[in-house]
Amino acid sequence: MQTHIALGDLSIEVVKKNIKNIHLSVYPPLGRVRIAAPLYMELETIRLFVISKLDWIKREQRKILDQVREAPHEFLERESHYVWGKRYLLRVQEHDAAPALELQHSHLLLRWRPDTPEARKEELLNGWYRELIKAEIPGLLQKWQPLMGVQAARVFVQHMKTKWGSCNPAAAYIRLNSELAKKPPECLEYIVVHELAHLIEPTHNTRFVRLMDQFLPNWKHVRQELNRLPVRHEDWDY
Repeated sequence: MQTHIALGDLSIEVVKKNIKNIHLSVYPPLGRVRIAAPLYMELETIRLFVISKLDWIKREQRKILDQVREAPHEFLERESHYVWGKRYLLRVQEHDAAPALELQHSHLLLRWRPDTPEARKEELLNGWYRELIKAEIPGLLQKWQPLMGVQAARVFVQHMKTKWGSCNPAAAYIRLNSELAKKPPECLEYIVVHELAHLIEPTHNTRFVRLMDQFLPNWKHVRQELNRLPVRHEDWDY
């Protein structure tokens, strides 16, 4: 069941689901506001909840609108690309062999066949970022799962438009955004700890904050850094 609440110039999408708690989210690129609420919750109760969160919503919308975005990729010489928080200039070599990507000092070297379609180039780059994340996951899980007393059943890496990560506590599944390979390594570690913490506490309540403070005391600083860095250009569909 879906409806909308209007508060001045703010329109909030409300979706009722078979859930226990209310969840408020603000999405890029323009700060769309969405609430997932339990089926039993009255619309007026939801409205009062939104009013209580107006300052937070406005702050999140400002952050999203102010965040720098990468230019669309054209895969031209000296185009900027980010790997683990560092900026690399693109070097392109055409050759009649399997595609390959390689970091060389301040350059990202891409080799592919002549006439490779741009969509395929984007696919190759995205796959490379995905593999970078996958290579880091075992070490991070080995470090944090014993410390936190949790065990993820599976960890997926995929391109995600609106979240850095997500967790399904019931199945113990964690999903990580492949775009994290563009950010400093501590950002990936923060998201892994964040999602593992959801295996203990599914919501973002005060208990969750205490868990994050306990396991990763500087997490708020890292979160701020993650949200400050340039994010990928997207053609957003809603």
